Amino acid sequence: MKDYKICVYAITKNEEKFVKRWYESIKEADKIIVLDTGSTDNTVSLLEELGVEVHTKTFEPWRFDDARNASLSLVPKEYDICVCLDLDEVFEKGWKEKLLKAWDDETTRLRYSYNWSFDEYGNPATSFLINKIHKNGYYKWTHPVHEVLTPLKPEKEKVCKEIVVNHYPDKTKSRGSYLPLLELSVKEDPEDDRNMHYLGREYMYYGKWDESIATLKKHLSLKKATWKDERCASMRFIARCYRAKDMVKEAKEWYFKAIEEAPYLRESYIELAYLFYEENDYLDAYINLRKALEIKKKSESYINEEFAWNSFVYDLISICAYNLGYYEEALYYVSTAIVMDPNNLRLQLNLEAMEKAVEKEVKKSE
Repeated sequence: MKDYKICVYAITKNEEKFVKRWYESIKEADKIIVLDTGSTDNTVSLLEELGVEVHTKTFEPWRFDDARNASLSLVPKEYDICVCLDLDEVFEKGWKEKLLKAWDDETTRLRYSYNWSFDEYGNPATSFLINKIHKNGYYKWTHPVHEVLTPLKPEKEKVCKEIVVNHYPDKTKSRGSYLPLLELSVKEDPEDDRNMHYLGREYMYYGKWDESIATLKKHLSLKKATWKDERCASMRFIARCYRAKDMVKEAKEWYFKAIEEAPYLRESYIELAYLFYEENDYLDAYINLRKALEIKKKSESYINEEFAWNSFVYDLISICAYNLGYYEEALYYVSTAIVMDPNNLRLQLNLEAMEKAVEKEVKKSE
């Protein structure tokens, strides 16, 4: 195991409440550099008190890629490995040893585990692999928002799932800048499939249903839009928009397209099932939920969604099974949901009702 020199770099603004936790998770690094982009709180002083090298620079107009590249440029050339870690992100213990063990002279980038969100019980909810650990001098950041590392030279990526970063975002911070920055990103590179997808999703978040549908359809038409997981997500989002417009027939058509595009992903089956459930079509809902549960492997991309892997799917199928008279199945599924969400009073009440239904069936057969 070679002793590569590691530098952690970051951008920040008004994140004083995260400083100590962030520093404690990465203090093993050989160097830590932060570019502050205009804090008015104690972020800078707290970082400096901990021995972090802090630089300041403001950006007008604001672009994430410009700020990231400016922070990356501060990393001295003698450092081999660059680790981009925001202040609301935390490495789990042992990351440095695992990184040094996984890295070799041919490696240019490392993909590792990222827990983007957690449920109320502290369990990872949305998790996927990301790759913001990279070789010095081999990459630049591109795109005004949802920025990515773009290789400047041939790259060789390795995977080390044992390295884990946990994300604890500041939920009070506004996402207001994202939409105009995404519109700018698509304007700058209209053939970029990734940001076209993100823009369509952002329109959906804002309730701009027609803009979202048009943009997501454009994403699907792009030559570079070949990744089935993301194409499937665009189709699901189109279906969501049609549902919001009370165009149920069109919504169903797009959910079926999404299933056909990526039948190995749970999300499309579950969203379609919920649409059937809302129509009191418990049989079709049940059939699609059973298909979803046959999928045991969770995607390692950012496309996977929390509802597909938490208690929701078991809760919903238990209700459908109950309404179909499949009482023992309903009892099994609601019991599974309660294991995953033990404080849910509604599930407890459903359990009681399903237990009574099973008991009634047993008495009938005696």
